[in-house]
Amino acid sequence: MPRAHPQVVQPVAGATIASGGDTGSGSAAPAAVSVGPPAGGLAQPVSDAEIRRELAASGLSANSRQATLTTNGLAIAPIDAPSSVQAVIQAGNEIAHLPYVWGGGHARYIDTGYDCSGSLSFVLGAGGILNATMTSGQLANWGDPGPGKWITIFANNGHTFMYVAGLRFDTVALAQTGTRWSNRSANEPDLNTFAIRHPPGL
Repeated sequence: MPRAHPQVVQPVAGATIASGGDTGSGSAAPAAVSVGPPAGGLAQPVSDAEIRRELAASGLSANSRQATLTTNGLAIAPIDAPSSVQAVIQAGNEIAHLPYVWGGGHARYIDTGYDCSGSLSFVLGAGGILNATMTSGQLANWGDPGPGKWITIFANNGHTFMYVAGLRFDTVALAQTGTRWSNRSANEPDLNTFAIRHPPGL
């Protein structure tokens, strides 16, 4: 689990939130999207032990190269994935069902909800790939250009999402299915506005 790295959230002045998005241009105030109220108080990332129980209960086993999506919206890491990719997937499972909160995951890694770039920062930090949170605009200029072997990040100034071992991880899927993991394709209507990046070596 990554340690907190305090960082000021840097929203764009007058930013508005698209569905499942990060900061963009507009005049509306920041909004929060919830995918159901947390049980028993504020939500927190789920423990490793609970994730292991849920994955075991799914009855699914790991593939050699492709991550597997369970019926309850968790991801099973491929057997051949590097340890950093497995850690990214594990961290994604921990926050998969937490609500969308604008700016969530930026002031601290452990939060009660995450926006799109906060979600990616959390899981990439858990994998030892990032050492500080980043906005979607920063992710658009981070890493190496083009798709990666294991992780591919799509980012522009308003939104970010990524693919990890073939599964999509983002807040748009959360708003639609209650989990950040999905099999959604990357055919967004404005896909040409996204930079495609990947962590060096991955």
